[in-house]
Amino acid sequence: MTHFGTIRPPREIIFGPGQRQVLGQVAARLGRRALVVTDARLAGDPQFQAMLADLNDHGLAVQVESGTLPDVPVDSALAASQAARGFAPDLVVGIGGGSCLDMAKCVALLLTHGGQPQDYYGELKVPGPILPLIALPTTAGTGSEVTPVAVLSDSARSLKVGISSPHLVPTAAICDPDLTLTCPPGLTAIAGADALTHAIEAFTAIRRPVTATLTQERVFVGKNALSDQFALTAIRLLWQGLERACRTGADAEARARVMQGALFAGLAFGVAGTAAAHAIQYPVGALTHTAHGAGVACLMPWVMEWNRPAIAPELAQIAEAMGLASADEVIPAVRSLFSRIGIPETLSGLGLPEDQIGWVADQSCGIERLIQNNPRPIDRADMTRLLQAAFSGDARILQ
Repeated sequence: MTHFGTIRPPREIIFGPGQRQVLGQVAARLGRRALVVTDARLAGDPQFQAMLADLNDHGLAVQVESGTLPDVPVDSALAASQAARGFAPDLVVGIGGGSCLDMAKCVALLLTHGGQPQDYYGELKVPGPILPLIALPTTAGTGSEVTPVAVLSDSARSLKVGISSPHLVPTAAICDPDLTLTCPPGLTAIAGADALTHAIEAFTAIRRPVTATLTQERVFVGKNALSDQFALTAIRLLWQGLERACRTGADAEARARVMQGALFAGLAFGVAGTAAAHAIQYPVGALTHTAHGAGVACLMPWVMEWNRPAIAPELAQIAEAMGLASADEVIPAVRSLFSRIGIPETLSGLGLPEDQIGWVADQSCGIERLIQNNPRPIDRADMTRLLQAAFSGDARILQ
């Protein structure tokens, strides 16, 4: 075991049922004029309105930006930042699912440093700190409340794009699992499966050679001693709570385990990074127009099967975290869990046309920051075999 590790958490993380009620107090320490970023559905929700009232009660002037769209189109983020300039916020609050939190990050970035989202695509392009940002998730999946990433969709490109910088890590994360109690089973499953995939990929990512400057040269440094602890805990919590939360939405204990698992998974992959399952999902999602969480979860068992020769110690630790008897049970157990909560088991079930496998292989291999994070090297021919196995459901193709 190496003793090298890094974590880049928010300045403050507050977790627990009812903790949304602390929003006004936290915000009042950070600013006086709050731009609250959400979507049209949440803007009319009584719980959202109560949070706005809490901000007002603590002396903050508030303006609401409720134009968040799924996958955050680049133009919408630019328009929102331009519309907010006249209000001159000194604080941004993101309330909602992953898209709302990513929108809040991007708006805070543009209000601080100007320009367009395209100016910051990639890693380490943000020149300095952004406006103080509070993230308050209403779903349990992306972990965006603690990560250095904002994912957007750009109509000029075939795939989603990302802005990655430690400066995007929110100042404070307030995680109240009570806000997920009414989340429908399908969304609960997709979000939770995304979180479990984050945890597994972070825990099984490549371990890079350690240098004194590694943490300054990369946003995602690979598997390390600190991220491993969060990833394993996330796997345990999600294994215990996800199916229960999908079946019985009012199960507060299960909801708390899933939200805490998503939070811990975010802390883990926020420094370790993700790998091949995420690389493949981007082109698959572009072709199938399916939810990100469904895509990465569909792919995760197949990617684990490919990586099996390189992750034997990790599979044994995952087995222990999940309460399984042996490492050999892990991949079938993950596949079975995802299937039980409604995740398609194959790429054909996800809707990928078979004649697009070659294009997906090309695009996936081109996402080098993720492919290079995979614990077992994977070239174009290997990728094609992996996709053929994931499409057909035949693991023998990988042998």
